[in-house]
Amino acid sequence: MKKLLLAEDDFDFAAILKQYLELHEFEVIWAENGEIALDYFKKETFDICIFDVMMPKLDGFSLAEKIITINPEIPFIFLTARKLKEDKLIGLKLGADDYIAKPFEVDELVLRLQNILKRIEQKRRLSGTHIIEIGSYVFDNERLTLNNKNHVQQLTEKEAALIEYLYLNHNQLLKRDQILMSVWKKDDYFSGRSMDVFMSRLRKYFNSDPKIKIESVRNIGLEFKIQK
Repeated sequence: MKKLLLAEDDFDFAAILKQYLELHEFEVIWAENGEIALDYFKKETFDICIFDVMMPKLDGFSLAEKIITINPEIPFIFLTARKLKEDKLIGLKLGADDYIAKPFEVDELVLRLQNILKRIEQKRRLSGTHIIEIGSYVFDNERLTLNNKNHVQQLTEKEAALIEYLYLNHNQLLKRDQILMSVWKKDDYFSGRSMDVFMSRLRKYFNSDPKIKIESVRNIGLEFKIQK
């Protein structure tokens, strides 16, 4: 059972969300504002956090900044009733694993939480090793090479970082801004065009294995598919 810190000032919404998450085997500690959430975080250990952006005493962004200084590896998701792009960029720049606008389907939130935790677990398992098998390819993120049978493709650091990110999130629909903020550390027009160029390269690198595909989803993002 994963332990989750929920910071949400709407009592009714928080109560319903807490119950639903508990039904999906999360242990949920609820805080009604950012200050209380910060106090909980200092005293207990959590696997993941959900922060509402607009809260009294300490808003979600400020709370995240303080929590990152305590544990920079903690994954967290922002919830917000506002759909401003500026808010979303602030959240992603802080290192948020996701940013969800209200109202939303709770099933979708649970799926996103599970995907984030799955990715983190995969990353921990890969920690200390630099050899990753991707279909018929062998990816060496230390030597920056992608091997397939007798062919060795030398990679740039950006290509290697992108492959590693896609592999850790394979078979999941990834939003463009998620990829950009995770690999390019910014979300602007020029970074977006750069990402398109890099994706074209990766499609060529992986075209020898029909079980590996990089599929684009119009106006959303893409999926790095690996069939077993």
